[in-house]
Amino acid sequence: MSASQPPNQLLQMLDVAHFDLLRPYLATVELVRGTALGEAGATLRHVYFPHSGSVSITVSLSEGQMIEIAMLGRDSVVGGGAALADGVAPADAIVLFPGAAAMLEIAAFRAVAAASAQFRNLMVRHEQVMLAHAQQSLLCNTLHPVEARLARWLLRARDLSDSKILPLTQETLAQMMGVRRNAISLVANALQRAGIIHYTRGQIEIIDLRALETTSCNCHAVVKARHAALIGIRQ
Repeated sequence: MSASQPPNQLLQMLDVAHFDLLRPYLATVELVRGTALGEAGATLRHVYFPHSGSVSITVSLSEGQMIEIAMLGRDSVVGGGAALADGVAPADAIVLFPGAAAMLEIAAFRAVAAASAQFRNLMVRHEQVMLAHAQQSLLCNTLHPVEARLARWLLRARDLSDSKILPLTQETLAQMMGVRRNAISLVANALQRAGIIHYTRGQIEIIDLRALETTSCNCHAVVKARHAALIGIRQ
């Protein structure tokens, strides 16, 4: 790793020689909240390596409902798996928290993957991490109560933001978790009364991290361990 490499943790894992293959193609872009970086079924033009902020990977139903299957940030790549395959996005990718990212065109991404076994293998392992995220989300959303799911979601958001204060509305939380807003309101109020979070309109502050970890199911820890085992990144 070189000090000149971007703060994305995947890029920092590349040896300097392999990163230098990528360097000419990378451009730093702003991640604006609500921007779609990919739409399910559409051909992707770019791959993104977030430096900061977070991107929600969501799936939608024809009735208009949606649910998040993974939250990606500085420990991830957005669009890498699709770029290695047919270039078609398997799900929607929407900027949730603003930040910045290194961006490159799919053709350049594929050229570097063809030239660098280290880069290609890292991207394949990241796809395994994505699968672990999706599988654990399915399990969690099916079996665990809203309180535990909300705590897990907030822990992941904190991992990516390095901040106890998250710019979130209850509407956004409900949408990401695929539950009704009143369910989020009831759970958020309970967590606030317990002194675990402080909620004001459009903002959630984590007050007691240990209590939030206790409230969460073990899905957060399971995915973090899987991430570390496959890629070696620990938050």
